[in-house]
Amino acid sequence: MRVVVAEDLYLLRDGMVRLIEAFGHEVVATAADGGATLAALLTHRPDVAVVDVRMPPGQSDEGLRAALAARREVPGLPILILSQHVEQLYARELLADGAGGIGYFLKESVFDADQFIDALERVAAGGTAMDPAVIAKLLASGSSTRRLAALTEREHSVLSLMAEGLSNQAIGQRLFLSESAISKYTTSLFGKLGLADDDTTNRRVLAVLAFLSDYKI
Repeated sequence: MRVVVAEDLYLLRDGMVRLIEAFGHEVVATAADGGATLAALLTHRPDVAVVDVRMPPGQSDEGLRAALAARREVPGLPILILSQHVEQLYARELLADGAGGIGYFLKESVFDADQFIDALERVAAGGTAMDPAVIAKLLASGSSTRRLAALTEREHSVLSLMAEGLSNQAIGQRLFLSESAISKYTTSLFGKLGLADDDTTNRRVLAVLAFLSDYKI
């Protein structure tokens, strides 16, 4: 994979570059502020980018804004967003176009090399990858009981694992169910969420978006 790494903290940026390259991928550019991040994303159009939310000059959401601007220019450009804290609004904004290729990880999770690289590869393949810690905090916060209220407990479990970016096979292994059983649960929850089966939308992405939108921290 060709990767862009956008992070203003030198030690973390250098560590991610070394980690990504150690797994056989190529870092084609790095950036340390919002403007440089947008330029790198549009110039290199990487297979996937790792982008910190808060970057200079304002240390607010410059990285996120650069990622959103780049995806408007290059629809579906795969982005794995890093954040210091759980803030589902960031993930919702990036998922809103329904194109997939989005991940949202806490910075502390970068230190789990296998988990980080697995998430990066899933995002590069057009999937989603939500940090398990983010999902756990959302679940602990309680639901707003809107669209998800119709789901059974099992369907809810499947959806939360789908939000992490797991495939049906991986969800089945986690829940000790067959892949065909998981397929039936996903079809059912898609129907309850009103997600039509057509070629213009990614139902898994839209289901994850519904999951993130139905919880409040």
